[in-house]
Amino acid sequence: MAVNGLHLLLTYQCNFECDHCFVWGGPEQSGTLTLKNISEILHQAKELGTVDWIYFEGGEPFLYYAALMRGVEAAAREGFKVGIVSNAYWATGADDALACLEPFTGLVQDLSVSSDAYHWSEVDDRNIRFARAAAEKSGIPLEVISIAPPEATHKAAVRGQTGHGESAIVFRGRAALRLTDRADKHPWTSFTECPFEDLRDPARVHIDAFGYVHICQGLTLGNVFRQPLTEIFNNYNPSTHPVTAPLLDGGPAELVRRYDLRCRGSYCDACHLCDTSRRALRARFPEVLGPDQMYGAKAGS
Repeated sequence: MAVNGLHLLLTYQCNFECDHCFVWGGPEQSGTLTLKNISEILHQAKELGTVDWIYFEGGEPFLYYAALMRGVEAAAREGFKVGIVSNAYWATGADDALACLEPFTGLVQDLSVSSDAYHWSEVDDRNIRFARAAAEKSGIPLEVISIAPPEATHKAAVRGQTGHGESAIVFRGRAALRLTDRADKHPWTSFTECPFEDLRDPARVHIDAFGYVHICQGLTLGNVFRQPLTEIFNNYNPSTHPVTAPLLDGGPAELVRRYDLRCRGSYCDACHLCDTSRRALRARFPEVLGPDQMYGAKAGS
């Protein structure tokens, strides 16, 4: 595996609780990386020799501004390109937004902020406008992430597109439980591949606040605080992994067949069937289907 991007989930906490969130971010979530944790991950990333990008995400990473700032400084100092993904809650005014972003000048090469009905209404998008203006003054490239509503997503599955500037929703995480009633369904047998993740040779992985390495949210390869990334990647065999092997052989439909699951109804997309199937398998494969936070459950449940 020649991974070139590590996306660090600095925290599972978020001031929003969006229905489409992959990682179940919310005010009640727990789990945040410490400065020591970040330093260890950056050291392991350096040892890999293939990583170019370090992203800081969440949850909402700006909730832990000191850790975010020091983490970004450390990543930049090690020669990594740095990105941040945020909901821009901090951009409450022009001066406030600039005060938040100016310290990142010269350190951050990509700032992605969310602007859609899950975060801000179309009428009240002042935070995004303030964030954009502050990013321009700070010389930080800014990209706006906008996720289409579920009603548009089924059209995207057929036509390969949504509205201008919008990305289709994927029905995993919280969306798999809260938004499926608003989109078209298709027979489970039609989902014969994983359309979003390269499970054989991924270019990027997520590392969460507990050290779990996610090849897809909730589908893990190991834990960086128990085993170094070099060993985790060297030991990963997609053909023998209990979940990625069937997914590669025939997508979520094969996961259902392989383990004789009862998930044989209709689903919005491949992620919806995969998420449902993995929930049914969590007790059988707890070492690779977790942690609890990634499935919207309280720790230990």
